[in-house]
Amino acid sequence: MSKRRLVSFFSPGRRANKSKEQRRKKHRKLRLSDFVLKRTVGVGACGRVHLAQSKYNKKHYAIKAVDKGHVVRKNQVKHINNEFSILHNISHPFLVNLWDAFQDSKHLYMVMDYVPGGELFRILRKKKHFSEADTRFYACEVILALEYLHQHDIVYRDLKPENILLDAKGHIKLADFGFAKHVESRTFTVVGTPDYIAPEIIHGKGYTKAVDWWSLGVLIYELYVGKAPFADENPVKLYEKILTCDVPWPSDMNPVLKDLLLGLLNPDPGARFGLQRDIKDHPWFASVDFDLIYQRQYSPPYTPTLKNDGDATNFATYKEPEHPYGKSYVATDPYRSMFPAF
Repeated sequence: MSKRRLVSFFSPGRRANKSKEQRRKKHRKLRLSDFVLKRTVGVGACGRVHLAQSKYNKKHYAIKAVDKGHVVRKNQVKHINNEFSILHNISHPFLVNLWDAFQDSKHLYMVMDYVPGGELFRILRKKKHFSEADTRFYACEVILALEYLHQHDIVYRDLKPENILLDAKGHIKLADFGFAKHVESRTFTVVGTPDYIAPEIIHGKGYTKAVDWWSLGVLIYELYVGKAPFADENPVKLYEKILTCDVPWPSDMNPVLKDLLLGLLNPDPGARFGLQRDIKDHPWFASVDFDLIYQRQYSPPYTPTLKNDGDATNFATYKEPEHPYGKSYVATDPYRSMFPAF
């Protein structure tokens, strides 16, 4: 697998010619003291994502800090090691890049691209919905990201506007690989966001990469219409709508777009677009040159307003942790061996 060249943290501006693994062997692992933590830009069940600046090359990064004790208590050790493994082995223009990972006695840290434009979800809520052309643009970049993951037998399993970040120019980066998994045939774990979950996941009889194409259909619908096709506060009723494919179709929807969505939101994963039929060949994408999409030659419909590369105004404001990282070490670290890659 090809790996993107990495900017050295210890020599500003110089690019390394080695792979990620070769770079790890050549340079010492990073430490939290190599960075200045600026502010929280995301909060999850097991930890936080912080905007940070390298003391060496002065570039900004996103550092995901995860509480090891919480991971162990929630039986998520395999989960977090799997997330690292996937991020470590992927490289694509529309996916966040992992630069390094390390740990101290209390936390795991993953140093990733800082994507300053914020979530696509935030832009969607502000605009209410996107035009068909804008929806097509975002769909195209997502398709190439999913296609790449599937070529490497990775199912993403958590596609939604909240996990699509925009870079400084407005192009997408899929983020949050906590639910991603290497799957060569079928898997059975019930994961995902309820509004975006595919019927076969609900059935519990195993599923394939086709679940990501279902989620793409939900995403395209939500971007264009302004709300997800399946929604209900009652989980049972929500799943009933998904299983019966009960979609409220707008009367003015372009029939070509509706045809694409019908193919993606097909409850039969074997007949769903993406496996038996190349989505990129669908008439809705007739005007698109996917080579130019990959090269980022199309102008994004929205360009974030940024004062500098460390601007965090496109992210929500969170209460900062009371105890600084690295300041409350314990004498022993019973969990270190559980996370050998960090």
